[in-house]
Amino acid sequence: MRAYRVGEESRVTTADEVTRDMVMAALSRALEPLGFVHALWEGGAPGYGRLDDWSDLDTYVLVDEGSVDETFAVVEAALRSLSPIALKYEVGKTHYPGIHQAFYRLARASEYLVLDIAVVVKDAPDMFLDEEVHGKAMFLFRKSTFIMPPPLDREDLEARLRARIPRLRQRMDLFHVFVQKEVNRAHLIEAMDLFRAVVLGSLTELLRIRHHPVHHEFQTRYLYDELPPDVIDRLEELYVVRDTADVERKCRDARAWFDELCQEVERIGVDGLMGR
Repeated sequence: MRAYRVGEESRVTTADEVTRDMVMAALSRALEPLGFVHALWEGGAPGYGRLDDWSDLDTYVLVDEGSVDETFAVVEAALRSLSPIALKYEVGKTHYPGIHQAFYRLARASEYLVLDIAVVVKDAPDMFLDEEVHGKAMFLFRKSTFIMPPPLDREDLEARLRARIPRLRQRMDLFHVFVQKEVNRAHLIEAMDLFRAVVLGSLTELLRIRHHPVHHEFQTRYLYDELPPDVIDRLEELYVVRDTADVERKCRDARAWFDELCQEVERIGVDGLMGR
């Protein structure tokens, strides 16, 4: 038995626990011999150098069109060779064209090791291989040289930022009053929900645009790695709300910060934000 420690937290594992390396090895053994399978890679935390003992497992399998169901069948057989499948959450065809997804938890693995399996068909327009956006793909195998990480489309990103910044301003200007409306009604739950979604959501995205524009659409993911510590401290204070008076005060503070940030972002400009 071993104990892992990150900060003040620890997790104890047993000798027969299924690990992420065991899962990836089993998937590789099962999938690589198949002619309709072209690549297997892991995304997420390892590609960013952020892997810890609480990380889930993001796995991608590139296959021929028409082989999605067969691929999932092979994947599940490989998983069952390690452990019974305790839970399966089937997404099916996602809103990303050519990508099908399911989540699994194994009975003999940590509950934190949720397996996010994406089966990607060869003609999918986005395979999540852009390293600046999705981190470095950790390939288990790659049968073709055409499966290469594409360069970041900076022109597209800059165009989206130029459209998004005024849109965030409009969203905040128009809808922040909804928080005060629910405070006036003494509806704490609705006020908090609107504060989080509209006010903090807009502020958080604008902070990402200011400090890490490539991930401006990532909401709260990777915030602690990509925003300066003083910004995180200030943002944390806004996210912790005690009562209606607190949400009213913090809504004002967040709105003031948002306005200041808008001026800063506009002064720097998209070219400056992108480091040009």
